[in-house]
This record gives sequence, structure tokens and C-alpha cells, in this order.
Amino acid sequence: MLYETDFHLPYNPALIPRAKELRKNMTPAERKLWHQYLRTFKFKVYRQRPIDYFIADFYCPSLKLVIEVDGEGHYSDEGKDYDQERTQRLEGYGIKIIRFTNQQVLNKFESVCEALERIIPPTPP
Repeated sequence: MLYETDFHLPYNPALIPRAKELRKNMTPAERKLWHQYLRTFKFKVYRQRPIDYFIADFYCPSLKLVIEVDGEGHYSDEGKDYDQERTQRLEGYGIKIIRFTNQQVLNKFESVCEALERIIPPTPP
């Protein structure tokens, strides 16, 4: 497949139990995005994927794309600083990050899906 790569991202194995717990206890917005869209996305998407020292809400390796669904905790000064550090580290691996708020996913779902569709590169003829 054109978008596959042998590139492997570092991760902390200690995050695996937490990632599994997060998969079992998705937020309502994460659950909606997963079940109504990403589960059948054109490319494979992983839920709660450990990357480096972080856990990405959703990760699509073919597109090198992290999809984040942000709740209230992301809007505090501490949350913003953490997200900025995390974004810089992930972008250092060539990963693109797209963020949506819980409210966008829950109340403007079509526009969220359309934004994700626009990220998909044109397929070869």
C-alpha cells in the first residue's frame, strides 16, 4: 500500500495498562468518533495508542496522524503547556496532530468528519 511505512515510533511499555484502561472507558465524544466514524475509516486507526511518553486518543500510522479529542482539562494553563510539549515531540516524529473539542465531536459531528476527510491525500489513479 502506498502509505504504509516501516517507521516505528518509540513508546513507554509502562503506558500499555493505562492505554487499555482508557480504551475500555472512552469519553462520550471519543466513543462517538470511534463507533460512528474512525472504526470504519479508510485507513487503520488505533485507539489510545502509546507514542513516546504519551497516549494519543487515536493514531493512524498510514497518515502519520494523531487525532485528539480534548475535554475541559486541556484548557487550563497546565493542560495547554502539556499539550504544547506533546505536540512538539510528536511533530518531531513527523506526525500531524488534529484536535477537536468534545463539544465539536458531540454537536458538530459532520464538520469533524469532513475535516478528517480533507486530510486524506488523493489516491493514485
